[in-house]
Amino acid sequence: METGRSSESPEVPKKGKSKTPRKPKDSILKQKSPAEFFADNKNIAGFDNPGKCLYTTVRELVENALDSAESISELPVVEITIEEIGRGKFNSMIGLADHERRDEALYDDFETAKAREKRLAKEARVLEIQAKNVALGKKVKDPAATKAVKGREASYYRVTCKDNGRGMPHDDIPNMFGRVLSGTKYGLKQTRGKFGLGAKMALIWSKMSTGLPIEITSSMNSQNYTSFCRLDIDIHKNVPHIHIHEKGENKERWHGAEIQIVIEGNWTTYRSKILHYMRQMAVITPYAQFLFQFVSDSPEKNVTIRFTRRTDIMPSVPLETKYHPSAVDILLIKRLITETSKQTLLQFLQHEFVNIGKSHAERLIGEMGPDFSPKMSVKSLTPQQIVRIHQLFRQAKFDDPSGDILSPAGEYNLRLGIIKELHPDMVATFSGSAQVFEGHPFIVEAGVSIGGKDVKQGLNVFRFANRIPLLFEQGADVVTRTAMKRINWNSYKINQTQDKIGVFVSIVSTKIPFKGTGKEYIGDDISEIASAVKTAIQQCCNQLKSKIVKRIHAREQQERKRNLSKYIPSATAAIYDLLKQTTIVHASKKRRFRDDNADLLKQVSVNSLTKDTFREKLAQHVEKVDYEMGLEYATQTGVNEEPREDIYIESLDEDKKNFIDLQSPIFVFRLYH
Repeated sequence: METGRSSESPEVPKKGKSKTPRKPKDSILKQKSPAEFFADNKNIAGFDNPGKCLYTTVRELVENALDSAESISELPVVEITIEEIGRGKFNSMIGLADHERRDEALYDDFETAKAREKRLAKEARVLEIQAKNVALGKKVKDPAATKAVKGREASYYRVTCKDNGRGMPHDDIPNMFGRVLSGTKYGLKQTRGKFGLGAKMALIWSKMSTGLPIEITSSMNSQNYTSFCRLDIDIHKNVPHIHIHEKGENKERWHGAEIQIVIEGNWTTYRSKILHYMRQMAVITPYAQFLFQFVSDSPEKNVTIRFTRRTDIMPSVPLETKYHPSAVDILLIKRLITETSKQTLLQFLQHEFVNIGKSHAERLIGEMGPDFSPKMSVKSLTPQQIVRIHQLFRQAKFDDPSGDILSPAGEYNLRLGIIKELHPDMVATFSGSAQVFEGHPFIVEAGVSIGGKDVKQGLNVFRFANRIPLLFEQGADVVTRTAMKRINWNSYKINQTQDKIGVFVSIVSTKIPFKGTGKEYIGDDISEIASAVKTAIQQCCNQLKSKIVKRIHAREQQERKRNLSKYIPSATAAIYDLLKQTTIVHASKKRRFRDDNADLLKQVSVNSLTKDTFREKLAQHVEKVDYEMGLEYATQTGVNEEPREDIYIESLDEDKKNFIDLQSPIFVFRLYH
């Protein structure tokens, strides 16, 4: 007999509300503007946190200023100022009255009575233990400062950057700052920018953190007026929101741009990074003059650093180029077909790609198949035919693109920058020839220094990509890995752990193969670049090895000569005693000597030559040898002892530029006429 519930008996419903499944809402198709996308993913552009945002803002403004000045072959003069703004001042700027706290428990820095009691008890126990240790005569550590509860109160900064560059056209200013993914740097050429955002991302961050607009003052060479614009950006529509856009009088005939923006930041945590960036920028651009200032209400926090110009030799302006056939994809081919003004396929291949002449283009078209002809309309190509062109581009052989379109810093500038900022004992530089990866030309320049100020023991790696410093994610970079793991420093007479070694590597290309979302390092997976970096560093090390070996040899030889002075008294006494005994033999006529020797013995016998005379002559000889060896040592290695005099190459006035430059990798000879 079953004791359980019958399967036929109905279940008794449970009391309470029955749960009915929720119906999913109908999904709605939404779109994001480019500005909205970067606002939601600001870490991609280097705006991870307030401190990094302040650093990236400074970097973007400085690099834009350099590009602007170099585009008109003007020696850059860049002034960057960071002004700390207190909460009260910021509130007055936005028209917000200060407000006293009413409910302390709402705030992060509020400490409850229980927490305070616990903290005081802990401090009392520490003091008791310290008192016992003092009574026992033990060493007592200084009490650690009590950690305060950190609040999330924001810090605000006004960042101002002024340059002497090209300036901006009056009508273009709103779109240049208030419309994301619009600018003058798009195209295939070497550029400093990573995303083409420039100051636009700083404006987005300003709108997110302070709500204040950006202010731009600009004037071009040909303008007798200045343009002033105050604007912010409509994130959702990706269009500028103009507050003021007007023209003013330009009495001083100034040209350039001055940009001012207020953002949330953190100077305390990123102070070293910003200063390190400015110093490295001064290394790679010794022809520029930088003035950096940090201004605070507390005078002890103020910082003023001037990085002076050391040369007026500027790199050439990078040139825009066409795509190499091996560097294009299907989407890019379609875009080029849409944008081209050429009618036929033959003309398209000739004029839209590098290293394809007429005869080569005809051979390529013949290889594509019977469906292609030189005179066919390029606009009529089907998707299948475009795929065929792409396949042939990947398989066919083409000449490498030229490196003439690139603008490396140059050995002269790199060497001068290293000497100017680090003052090393020795430095060697090397500039490689243009090489190619994935259809893009690149040039690697390197410098290795020994010694210097503010340089730590061991390897100090300085990385540059398209002449901008890379400060983050250093461990995964191809330069760091090569310097750490692929260079046998001992074979070049360099101690990797004890010596102060500076490794500087600059890579320029039409396409820098950055890795990671922040584009802060160059990957180690491209063999062409890794090999070129290793070769460049090794060439520098070979130069240093020759100098180091000569220096060691000169020091050893000089030391041997100096050691002779220690034996002058003993040698003098031995020689003089021997000559005294010989005079006795000569006087007794037991043995006769030649006239010159007899004359010497006679001078000794009549005390014309004394022991002091021999000592003086030996000392003079040692001094002479020591001077000659010191002169040879200084000639081989360069005189590095104090006093050291700074040498400056003075910039010329506009009306005095009648000269010819004869350049070599390590110096510039200027002939005036």
